[in-house]
Amino acid sequence: MPGKRKFDEQLAALDALRTVPDEARMAPLRKALNHQNNFIVAKAADLTRELHLVQLIPDLLTAYERFFHTPEKTDPQCWAKNAISRALASMEYQEPDAFLSGLRHIQMEPVWGGRSDTAGTLRGTCALALVQCRTLNDSQLLSHLIDLLADKDKQVRLEVIRAIEQVASPSATLVLRVKAVLAADEPEILGACYGAILSVEGLRAISWVSQFLASQDDAAAEAALAISGTRSGEGFDCLKQALLAANDPWWRSVLVSAIALTRQPAATEFLLDQIADESPDAEGAIDAILRAVPSPELIRRLETLVSGNPRLARHLTQLQKTS
Repeated sequence: MPGKRKFDEQLAALDALRTVPDEARMAPLRKALNHQNNFIVAKAADLTRELHLVQLIPDLLTAYERFFHTPEKTDPQCWAKNAISRALASMEYQEPDAFLSGLRHIQMEPVWGGRSDTAGTLRGTCALALVQCRTLNDSQLLSHLIDLLADKDKQVRLEVIRAIEQVASPSATLVLRVKAVLAADEPEILGACYGAILSVEGLRAISWVSQFLASQDDAAAEAALAISGTRSGEGFDCLKQALLAANDPWWRSVLVSAIALTRQPAATEFLLDQIADESPDAEGAIDAILRAVPSPELIRRLETLVSGNPRLARHLTQLQKTS
């Protein structure tokens, strides 16, 4: 198979460029970036990114634009465009037009039973890269990103939320609050919104995010985890109050886990009290403490606490064996 052998040789030649001086890399990489095969171009773009060869940005841009023409034929699976956009982003390329092209791109390709969009990764990469373009102000950034909050690809929606979080302006958090209040998405997406709001606004947003605990469903579980991620006494107090008002066993177990993840000394003592009192949450508290990667000292305290209760001691032993 001479065709495959030549293809393998071209890839090997690209890999070999890692060991030569920069001046000896330029011509072969320029040639590779001009190749018709999108996989070879992708490999060349990845190598350009890895070696941080900013001199090749014009060649990256030329290749990138070329693969938007009849893209399902020239760049199936968006291999070239994905690699080039990653390279441009890594080099902190500042002009937004290239990223805006990727942000808007949808590439439908044949799959079993129909056609599927293969450009989701490209849109997500370009959404994050757009934030670094200093020529765009916050309003312009948000106007470009907002439409993708309804993207059909869940991973794109997640990347857009991360991009909006990086904008980190009052307008950005308002957009995230609207997305959260509408609640018209999967729990993972809503959880990303809660986390982004807390990241930007800080502890003062805990009381606002706490309203989403009331539903006691998967989205509420995401809110509890987002609050625990603040690693704060305020977060522990919020989750503790929710636990004291909760009746559903599953929801209580979620809150106990979230309390442990705050990693607050007061939270740990609270969970140890549940175990010492042999409360209905005792087993869940043991689970939560172990999942939070306790110190050897805390494990010893835990073992001492359960030593007088065969049921809890057995539960702890079983968890330690499987961890």
